[in-house]
Amino acid sequence: MTDLGTIQKILRYAVKSMGGELLNEAKIIEGGILGDRGYALIDQSNGKVVSAKMPKLWGSLLELQAEFETPPLTSETLPAVVIRWSDGTLVSSNDETVNDRLSQMVGRKVKLTNIRPENISLERLDPLEEEETILDIGDIMMEGRFSDYAAIHLVTTSSINKLHSIDPERSYAPGRFRPNLIIDTEKFGEGFIENDWVGKIIRLGSDVRLKITDPTPRCAIPTLAQQGGIGKDPKVLKTIVKHNSQPVPVLDNEVLPCVGVYGFVLKSGQIKTNDTISIEY
Repeated sequence: MTDLGTIQKILRYAVKSMGGELLNEAKIIEGGILGDRGYALIDQSNGKVVSAKMPKLWGSLLELQAEFETPPLTSETLPAVVIRWSDGTLVSSNDETVNDRLSQMVGRKVKLTNIRPENISLERLDPLEEEETILDIGDIMMEGRFSDYAAIHLVTTSSINKLHSIDPERSYAPGRFRPNLIIDTEKFGEGFIENDWVGKIIRLGSDVRLKITDPTPRCAIPTLAQQGGIGKDPKVLKTIVKHNSQPVPVLDNEVLPCVGVYGFVLKSGQIKTNDTISIEY
C-alpha cells in the first residue's frame, strides 16, 4: 500500500444543495456517509428533484445550511433536519411552515422530503455551452438517496493549492466544490494528484475501502455564492476548464473541467479526521 494523505475534514450534506455540517467522524455505509443527501426539495410543478445545478431557479439554496437534529442511525429512518437561513433563523423539517418558507424563498412551490421518487428526474445546466443547454442526469443518480452519482466525493488540498497558485486572485475554498472528504495531501504531491487515483482502490482508516471511478466534473455550482461566506465568482470555472479538463468515464469519456474524484463503497466502516488514506491497488 502507498499512503496518499490524511482526512482533513468530513462533510455531510443533510439536504441536497444546502450547506453541510462538519463531522469529526462518520459511519460509511454502502451509499456513502450515513445521512448524506438524505433529504431534497421536490418541485411541485413537475416532480423534479431540486438542484442548484440549475442556478437561476435554485442557486439561492446554497446559502442555507442544514444538519440533523439528532445523529442518524442505520437501523432507523432519518431524523428531522434543522435548516439555518442566512439571517440565523432556524426551522425544523417537522415545522408545518417549512415548505411554505422554502417556497417563498425560491419563488416556486417546493416540498422537503427524505423519500426518493420512484421515477427520478434531475436537471443540470451545461455551463460550457453559450446557449442554455439543460441535461437530465436522473438516470445516473444513486438509488435510495439524492446523490447525483457516487457515494463519496473527495477533493485534495493539493488540487486546491494548485488552483490558488494558478490564479491567486480567485477564492478556491474547498467548500465551493461540496466534497464529502477533504484530503490533506501536501506531503505527498503537488497538482491535481487525485486524477491518478481513478480506477484504483483506496483505503480510508482501517476499514473503509472505496473504488475511485471518475474525476468529478464541475457544473456551475463552484461559481455561485454559498453558505459560509463563499462569494459568487464565474471565473472559477474558467480556470478549471483551462488547467484540469479530464475524460469522465461515466459520461462516455467526455472531456470536462474536473476537481476531485468520485468513489463507490466496497467496504463499510467508521472514519474520523486524521485517518490515513492509502492506495491498495
